[in-house]
Amino acid sequence: MSKFLEGLNDRQREAVEYIDGPLLILAGAGSGKTRVLTYKIAYLLEQKIVKPWEILAITFTNKAANEMKERVENLLEHDSKDIWLGTFHSVCVRILKREIELAGYGKDFNIFDELDKEKAIKEVMKKLNISDKDYPVSYVKYEISKAKNSMKKPEDYLRSVTGDFRKEKIAEIYTVYQELLKNNNSIDFDDILMLTVEIFLNNPDRLMYYQSKFKYVLVDEYQDTNKIQFMLISMLCSHTGNICVVGDESQSIYGFRGADISNILNFEKEFNNAKVIKLEENYRSTKNILEVANQVIKNNKSKIDKNLWTSNEDGNKIVYKTLENEYEEVEYIVDTIDEICKKSGMNYSNFAVLFRTNAQARVLEEVFMKSGTPYKLIGGIKFYARKEIKDLTSYLKFIQNQNDNISLRRIINEPKRGIGDTAIEKLEQIANEKNISIFDVIKDSNNLVGIRSAGNIIQFREMINNLIELKNKVPVSELMKLVLKTSGYEAMLNEVDNKENETRFENLMEFIGVAMEFEKESADNTLADFLDSIALVSDVDNLDENVESVTLMTMHSAKGLEFNVVFLVGMEEGLFPSKKSIDEDESVEEERRLCYVGITRAKQLLFFTNVTKRTLYGNTTYCIPSRFMDEIPEYLFDEKSQDNIAIRKAKKLKHLDSEYTHVEGILSNMNNTYTRINKADSSKIKFGLSVDSFLKNISGTANKVNVNNKIDNSKYVVGTKVKHKKFGVGTIQKIEEEGDDIKLDITFEKFGFKRLMANFTPLEILE
Repeated sequence: MSKFLEGLNDRQREAVEYIDGPLLILAGAGSGKTRVLTYKIAYLLEQKIVKPWEILAITFTNKAANEMKERVENLLEHDSKDIWLGTFHSVCVRILKREIELAGYGKDFNIFDELDKEKAIKEVMKKLNISDKDYPVSYVKYEISKAKNSMKKPEDYLRSVTGDFRKEKIAEIYTVYQELLKNNNSIDFDDILMLTVEIFLNNPDRLMYYQSKFKYVLVDEYQDTNKIQFMLISMLCSHTGNICVVGDESQSIYGFRGADISNILNFEKEFNNAKVIKLEENYRSTKNILEVANQVIKNNKSKIDKNLWTSNEDGNKIVYKTLENEYEEVEYIVDTIDEICKKSGMNYSNFAVLFRTNAQARVLEEVFMKSGTPYKLIGGIKFYARKEIKDLTSYLKFIQNQNDNISLRRIINEPKRGIGDTAIEKLEQIANEKNISIFDVIKDSNNLVGIRSAGNIIQFREMINNLIELKNKVPVSELMKLVLKTSGYEAMLNEVDNKENETRFENLMEFIGVAMEFEKESADNTLADFLDSIALVSDVDNLDENVESVTLMTMHSAKGLEFNVVFLVGMEEGLFPSKKSIDEDESVEEERRLCYVGITRAKQLLFFTNVTKRTLYGNTTYCIPSRFMDEIPEYLFDEKSQDNIAIRKAKKLKHLDSEYTHVEGILSNMNNTYTRINKADSSKIKFGLSVDSFLKNISGTANKVNVNNKIDNSKYVVGTKVKHKKFGVGTIQKIEEEGDDIKLDITFEKFGFKRLMANFTPLEILE
């Protein structure tokens, strides 16, 4: 018997041993899926079924990939570097490094991060004279990303939205944005997958090469794959049919990013003779926590039947606390954490506070900071988005690829070297006229005649050329030090001795430290390799679970992690589930899956909190508990929590009772009035003596009035300027009929995009 089958339960062992054809491993939360995946890889190699370089293993985060690599190395006692193991994007970058010329790009391409992408889109919109008030950049980014993840090029996207005025504009932006990328020999994050699939579709010989190369394909977190990821893995495994996917439809929470839950639900239909193995034993959580999770998720309709169970102890009952407002909510959490630490000896790294939306983070940070409780916020200002890090990265990206005009614009006068906007605009004008890059303009001194800062531009050119000469001669960390010194960036930070400059310098030293760690992996790592590695990093990849601090993060970010103690905060209707999802069953189901993910992060203790009144986005509202709280049986809560639930129910009943009494009083008065009228002139007015019959008559009359006096909505046409009492001036982008009413998609100058029903919305036509 293989040593890699020892210590596994029956279902895990079956999953490791099954190697012939498609396999779906339905792995419930905490059921040991990472163990199964790593043991399966080790088993494949031990039994000499495949060689290391014939395995392709795909994860969703670099953190998960690194953890898997370490585990495989420990099991096999030798280096696992020959295994193709990484995220979808890192694997595809590796392929593009070899094949991207087939898509018309140079091999020294750069990858735009989100900030680069945003800047480029703004530049395109300015060029097209499209206002970012009418078309918010975030919305444009989302639409372009969604198109690429559906394998839609600009022309495909345009065909799919023809007739939709708003989206036709997006198609125009998308077209010019792609041209800008191509001219900069750059791709964005979504292009990484799209170009890889495109190359395979257009070059069958290259697809056949990779199909033959990878004898076994494994995919983690399969429930989160989107259309293009499904296409990619389907293409790669179609030759051998050996694909093993691991996932849990109950943890599919990325629909807003394009994840398609049907990929896992329809696995048996998509892959012939597929085998399904369910991992249902949970090793992470107590019985009580697991039962809470099961009770919530059972309310979803789109799911595969499985029964998650554990042999762990019952554990503590669940705690549910309602506070007056968001400040009291966080103060309660801080006090509870301190109390648990004192009593149990746990340290702060054992705790996580999970919230639904980033807007909740402000109060969390504020209270934690004032209390002195150490914390780390995942999803705050990302390290690689800090100005000084972005500046140095732009230098490196430009040294690697001189066609990158976006990076050039950022660094040409950073730090200040007397090259103003007028000079840069002149360089851009010449570049556009000659259809060359800005640096190609700078290379020829004749182009600089008449530009006041020509001398400074030439000095910049010489500095960059010297650094380009050195890029393949010195390690990346040394190149970074040279950039800081020769560019004047280091001197700029030393000019003024203040805390801000000190922090920025420390961040740059930390960045150089990242490069030094990168260099330890291999002496052959190049600048291009380093830039690829940092372009693919995510915020969660930087989470150090050994640092003694409470983790504050969104529930989406918490996926794949576990903590001894978890607080789920803001359990209120309109917040969780979110206001946007409440009217759609599918959206509510995804919110419920997100709740399930949050619950199953907890190993020992689980807390729910909500408030009676919350201020968010500048608005104060009175809150009612989340529907998810109603789905948890009372016996799973501790006594104090049950008292809390009873009080809330009593208040709710009292409120309903008073409302009923109020309505009853109104109806009674109406009935008396109608009775008096009836007695006064029964020969002329034949009202019934009951309120029921009266309301029935009124209802019928109202219907007649509504039909005969239907609001004229013909005045609304696409492109019309309108004014709303609250939202101000906006432009109608789209009109869609809905029954006797119409839906208006309007972009307001101050409030952005809104969807309104015409019959219920007072709008003033401006033009």
